[in-house]
This record gives sequence, structure tokens and C-alpha cells, in this order.
Amino acid sequence: MRRKTLLLACTALALITQQACTTIADGETLPVTDAPQAIASSTTEDVVEKKGVMFMNRIGPGSSELYISNADGTNERKLLGENTVFEYSAELASDGTSVYFTSERNGDGNSELFKANIDGSNIEEVVSSSSVEDAVSISPDGKKIAFVSTREGYFSNVWIKDLETGELTNLTGAEHIQGDPMLPNSFLRPSWSPDGKWIAFSSDRNTNWRGHDYPIGWEHTQELSIYVIGADGQNFRRLVSKPEMSYGSPSWSPDGKRISFYAITTEDTWGARRYNLVQDTTSQIASVDVETGRDYIEHTSGKGVKISPVYISNDKIGYVNKGPENEGIYYTDGSTPILKKNVREPIWTQDGSQVIYEQVDHTRRPDGVDLYSWDPEWEYKHIDVFPLLSSQDEIVISDKKNIGNLVVLDRDGKNPRTIYEVTKESTKTPYLLGTGLVGAYQPSWSRDGEWVTFCVGTFFYKRYDAPARVMMVRRDGTGLREVTHGEENAGFPSFSADGKEIVYRVWDKENIGLRIYNIEKDEHRVLTETGDNLPAYSPDGTRILFTRRHGHADYDLYTIKPDGTDLVRLTTHPSGDGHAVWSNDGSKIMWSGSVYGFRDEAALYDDTFQQYGQIWVMNADGSNKHMVTDSKWEDSMPLYVPYLDQEK
Repeated sequence: MRRKTLLLACTALALITQQACTTIADGETLPVTDAPQAIASSTTEDVVEKKGVMFMNRIGPGSSELYISNADGTNERKLLGENTVFEYSAELASDGTSVYFTSERNGDGNSELFKANIDGSNIEEVVSSSSVEDAVSISPDGKKIAFVSTREGYFSNVWIKDLETGELTNLTGAEHIQGDPMLPNSFLRPSWSPDGKWIAFSSDRNTNWRGHDYPIGWEHTQELSIYVIGADGQNFRRLVSKPEMSYGSPSWSPDGKRISFYAITTEDTWGARRYNLVQDTTSQIASVDVETGRDYIEHTSGKGVKISPVYISNDKIGYVNKGPENEGIYYTDGSTPILKKNVREPIWTQDGSQVIYEQVDHTRRPDGVDLYSWDPEWEYKHIDVFPLLSSQDEIVISDKKNIGNLVVLDRDGKNPRTIYEVTKESTKTPYLLGTGLVGAYQPSWSRDGEWVTFCVGTFFYKRYDAPARVMMVRRDGTGLREVTHGEENAGFPSFSADGKEIVYRVWDKENIGLRIYNIEKDEHRVLTETGDNLPAYSPDGTRILFTRRHGHADYDLYTIKPDGTDLVRLTTHPSGDGHAVWSNDGSKIMWSGSVYGFRDEAALYDDTFQQYGQIWVMNADGSNKHMVTDSKWEDSMPLYVPYLDQEK
């Protein structure tokens, strides 16, 4: 197929959600909510003419490779050699001749299960779909596998596949096992018992949606318990649980008498995945008696986020200690550790002489990198945050990989040029530069494509610590001017359709809500005085889209007229919705939603914020909600750019 050309498209705004305390406003209209619809996913047999590109942002590892070495770290080599693509979560078959693993070799973001010989040869597909397929565990006789899948409903469940017949069974799908679907309801990290009769796993079923640093944080923490169920789906029981604790990644001892896991506070599942907080976060490796759930033993002590425990023998557990200091693979018996950064999920051969692990890298994806497309009519490509297309066919972004500078690109996402550079003088918290909490965010084009309004300063859960300003600059980087002044934290602006006004939010200890600035009159007026944020004018200028907080970690999308009337609530799920975007013609709204919860254990992620979130689309009135991504990573901020033609 010959190269396609991109069509000039109208404005679409990318918003990132922040936090606030608020109550539901009087007089609002709640539309009839409808059940989310399925993703339109492609298959290899489909031949669908592409309409264009959906640019989107993904926060996740830039690469992940499987390695094998001696137990002391010597003789390290890539497990799959030159066939390495993007692999993680390996598991050895009991006979030691083959290894199963998750791979995204069929598309960036599409997690599927594969197997290979222990020497890396003979790679073959085991479970393939457009859903998340991950965290495989192999039965001792090698005839079945248990794994996590989001198939048939998008919640993470434990499934079993019979490798001889191909039969698939949802092990955790029974009504008495499922929790409240309005709450977290994920079933994760299965582990098969040595006798093949039982499967242990972690789950957050029937826990609460909870943000970090109550009542500030938007990003979810996770409370996990350990459960055990018969391989036939019978005798489901909870083994280890405690309020405000997270117990994850169960592993059976070789004699089947104990199960090990990591233990971390629910609050610390936030710090465990933030590179600037992980050094001050602690977890321990523990175990309990399988029969009673008692005889709780902690096998480690001291600082460090300790995860991914694996019994090597009845008296020895291997695990990962992650963080900036002394990171690597450790042993509870004091054996020499493998001191190596960014190693994750180790597994050992049956005699303990060799270890397989993943090596991850968090270098951000370059703009324009191809992603797996769940919608057959659109090509998915990665782009940095807050992408927006102008009437002059240019895309502006916040270049988060370069401390949040403002960058303008051509319509195909190439040829970057910086129009505003973030410096130490841009903020009163220069020590936060590079953390994602400081930058020039949410750029918005004027109608003629000549001006960009944006905000610069300190944001998100650090917004109370320092001010932020709304600014304007020409598309060539000249003419910089302030829209707001003083010590308030003002940000996330959006131009009106006629270019005469800018809506923005204020959020600090003194003031909250939406404000509108009239450029000609140089006047500011109050639109709302509740915890509303990230406003965006519709392309026709008749409505403003924004996010409102109803409680801790509960955010929903609204629209309102610019005169403050006709408030309409568009989403109602307690999990939280945000990152909202208008489509080019204003008929659709896209956003990042958390309805289906976690796709993996929160503490296992690295260098991320929300650590999961799928892109959704709905009509502007809130109807016809449906997902357009299904990955285990944080996906958000879409920008649809149609092709100019359909050349073949």
C-alpha cells in the first residue's frame, strides 16, 4: 500500500485529569447511561480501508527483553536471541525443556502468550486475541495453562486453556467468585500448586476505588488479597487478607505446604511504581500455611520494594528488590544477589542453577511509533501528551520526555520544533523538573492557528506547593505573554471557537473552579466555583467539556454552556473518568476510563502514574460508550487525523 497523506482536520483537545474536592451541583442533568459496547477489533482476515491515524499516548516500558543466566548472574544472554521483540512474564514448564511468556510481537500493546524451547528456538503462539493475555502459569503435567485475560467482558480474570483440546474456561467467572462490578474486580497472577489440584491468585474484588495521599491523589492504589481455588473451579476461599494491605504474586513451595507473596500497604502501591518515591517505599516477602492461612512468616526485612517471590526450594525464596539503590535479584538464604537495575519477574530452573528474567527499559517511545490498532478503521500511533491539531495543519504537544517543553510537529507527527522551553525559572519548584509534575501543559490553538495558549508551572498533586500561569505564544515561539498573574495555580486553558476567550481552571488553597478570560477586554469571569478542571471548548464553541470530582478518586465528565447554564453529566461510574477530548467535528468525546480496573498488580509497574486506563469514545450526549484500546498499559489523549485520500 502506498503512503497515505493526512487531511487537514479541525481542533481536538487533549486533557489530563487533576484532582479536587467537590459535591454534585444542583440542577444538573444526568443522561440515561448505557452499557459500554465492545471494541471493534480487527483480525488477520479483515481487509478494512483505513480512515486515518489515531495518535495516542502510552505510558509503559519502552522495551522489555527476556534473559537467562546462571543463578549468580554470570553467563547472561538473551533467551530468544535475535528473535527478541517485547517479552515479559516468563514461566518454565516443569520438565525444563520449554518456556512460556507474554509477547507484544504482533503489535505494541497487544499482549499474547507464546512458548519456545529453553534454547530460544521454535517460538510458537499459544493464546492470541485482541484482549490482554498475560501472566501464564503451567500445570505440573504440562497439559494446561492458567493465565490472566480480559476476553469476554474486559475485566481481568483467570482463565485455563487445555493445551491438548484447546478448550478455554473462565476459572474466576462464576457468580459466587465475582465481586461487585462497580468496584475493583480483577483476578491476577495465577500460580499452580505442585500437585496440580489448586490455583492461587491475587484479587482486589470488593475493595474500594482509592486514590493515593488521601484526599489528594487521582491515581489509584490497590488492595489485594490472596485466594485459592480448585483447578476445577470448586472450593474457592480467601487465604490472606487485611484491610489497607496488598498481598500479591503468590508462589507455592515445592512441597505444596506454603504460599509466599509480597506484602505492602495499600498506600505504598502508589510509591512502588513512582521512580521518585520508590526509594522511600517498603514491602516484605512473606508466606503462610496453605491449609490454615496462618503461621505468617516474613522472610525479609529492611527497606526496599520486594516483589515477585518464587520458591526455589522449601527453604529458599528468590525475589526482586526494585528501586534506585541495590536493585536486583535476591535470595532469602543470603546467597549472592544479582545486582542489576530494571530486572523483573525472575524464575528459576528446577535445580536452581539458572534464572530467567526480564530486563525493562523506560525510555519513552518516539513520536510516530506504530501501536497495535484495536479499531480496524484507524492506524494507531504513539505521540507525546496533549496533542492538538491546528487549522494550519500543525500538531502541538507537551514534550514530556523533554521536561514538558511545547513542541510543534507536522501533521504526520514529524519535524519537531520547540516553541516554548521549560526552565528552572518557569516554576518555583525546580527540583520537580523531569518528574512530570512540572511543565508546559495542555496547549490549545487559536482558530486561525497562529497562537497557542498553555499553562506552565507546578501541577497535579503538587499544585498546592507552587503557582502556575496561563500563557500565550505565537506558533513560531515569539510574542510570549501572560494571561494570568500572581500566586494562584491557574492552568489547562482552551481557546473558544471564535478565538476571543480562553477558559481555564484555578486550583489552590484559596480558589477552585473554572474561569473565562476575555482577550479583548482583558477581563476574567467566574464560570464555576467547585473542583472542576481541564476545561475544553467544543469545536463550535457552544459547550465546555470538563472533569469534576465527586469524592476521593471519583471523577466524571460534564459539559456546560459558556454562560454557566445547562450542566450535563456524561459519566457516572465510580472508578473515575478523565483525559477528555472532543472529536474534530464535536460529535464525539474521547477519554481515558477505569471501568474495568487493574490489568496487573499495581506494585509491579514502574515509572507510571495511573498504570492502566483505556481510551473510550461516546457521543457528545453521553450515549454509545465503547472502548477503543485494551492494553495493560496507561493509554490516553487520542487525536484523530483522517487521511487526505485512500490511495492503495
